[in-house]
Amino acid sequence: MAEYVKVIAAAELPPGQAREVQAGGRTLALVNVEGQFHAVDNRCVHRGGPLGQGFVEGHLLGCPWHAWNYDVRTGEMAGNPEFKVACYPVRVEDGQVLVSPEPVAR
Repeated sequence: MAEYVKVIAAAELPPGQAREVQAGGRTLALVNVEGQFHAVDNRCVHRGGPLGQGFVEGHLLGCPWHAWNYDVRTGEMAGNPEFKVACYPVRVEDGQVLVSPEPVAR
């Protein structure tokens, strides 16, 4: 069973926003989509842009450098699923967002 690390209070990340967080020595992009939290690798596969500083449109997280968009539910790049970022398990307990630093197996 994966260990979970508290990364942020849920109230600190409003819907439609992303933020960089630390979990188990990894920097991840945490995204709030309509009250549901998702975590993916923070580095865009294109040029390593910081996804946690990007923009959120629905379930898509856009890289702030070159606007590559990733579906935060799957990690797949919109329009080209061959490019992916890893996804990480997330849960909310007692108003705190917890993330496992172990990626979801694909």
